[in-house]
Amino acid sequence: MTPASPIAAPARVLPVLVLAQLAGTSTWFAVNAVMPDLQLAFGWAASDVGTLTSAVQLGFITGALVFALLSVADRFSARRVFLLCSLAQTVCTLAAVYAAESFVALCVWRALTGFFLAGIYPVGMKIAAQWFPRGLGAALGLLIGALVLGSAFPHALRALSAGWPWQSVFYSVAAIAAAAGVALFLLIPEPAHAPARAVGLQFRALWAVAGDRKVRASVLGYFGHMWELYTLWVLMPMILALRLSDPVAISWWAFAALGSGALGCAVGGWIAQRAGSAPVAGVQLAVSGLCCLIAPWMLDAPFVLFAIWLVVWGITISGDSPQFSALTAVNSPPALVGSVLTLTNSIGFAISIISIQLFVSLAQHYPLASLIPWMGLGPILGVWALFPLLRGRKDTG
Repeated sequence: MTPASPIAAPARVLPVLVLAQLAGTSTWFAVNAVMPDLQLAFGWAASDVGTLTSAVQLGFITGALVFALLSVADRFSARRVFLLCSLAQTVCTLAAVYAAESFVALCVWRALTGFFLAGIYPVGMKIAAQWFPRGLGAALGLLIGALVLGSAFPHALRALSAGWPWQSVFYSVAAIAAAAGVALFLLIPEPAHAPARAVGLQFRALWAVAGDRKVRASVLGYFGHMWELYTLWVLMPMILALRLSDPVAISWWAFAALGSGALGCAVGGWIAQRAGSAPVAGVQLAVSGLCCLIAPWMLDAPFVLFAIWLVVWGITISGDSPQFSALTAVNSPPALVGSVLTLTNSIGFAISIISIQLFVSLAQHYPLASLIPWMGLGPILGVWALFPLLRGRKDTG
């Protein structure tokens, strides 16, 4: 019996999903946007921003593994999971406001926020896969672009709320995240052609990552990307503070530079449909690595060149993310795709914690001009790892 063809998605599904992903991930970097206010209010060290960011990353890793081990998004409605996790992270964000005087308590609430973000970002991609089994690469480009823009959004909120208490940013992203879950649940129906349920995290995926040449190439490329990505997100306000003194201008430029990654994701997904995912990922990773290497010159360049450098870096540092996911999914054994992606993401976020802690700590003792080029080590090794996919056209995704 021939399986039924996928039912065409209603026109509203993709826009609602993209907006829900944007709003649902707006809690991710809320602390980074208000860190100067927290330092002023509580006397915290500049390096504490790295610890708070790493707490979110650690929570996300834990959540991703727990959700995968329990097959949460496969055993239950992905829409319901997205809704409940949106509401849960809203509670965690509001609780963080009232716990902020205690650095340890704030870290705990931020880690719990990261845990429930594992029910937003990956689950949003699962819903996209249910509705758009064909053309998934382009859909992922838009979804991850929305994640990038949503993560940068607190910087824009901070600029718009200049003069208001820092709590206003947390209240805003909490409300936006809750609205995202409700909107997705009410406006996106349950697909009638949902795929068969998975059976949880399969540790055979470790062998698939280590033993298959194509999977290994995309995974190692992704690890190089993760060494650089979130460290820039944490360091961006420090980089801008070298050239700007107005906190509002710093917030707007942080939003513009980091949010421009959404363009890299969306346009990269469109190009990948024609040229393949590996060339798109390789070029963007190489350009972002080059941006690291030329940092000593760009930090002192005329402001126009400095701004162009940051925007190009922001576009390319995020734009390769969807293509690494697509490459890993395409080249993994079909029965292990979910487990391979989960394990790869978990290891990648663990690498980001190491990188964030290392560079933020060193930034307290050494100038950024001497540190940022070392962030390029990840992209250099990542591009080298991608060569097996760049040589074979059938392996490019």
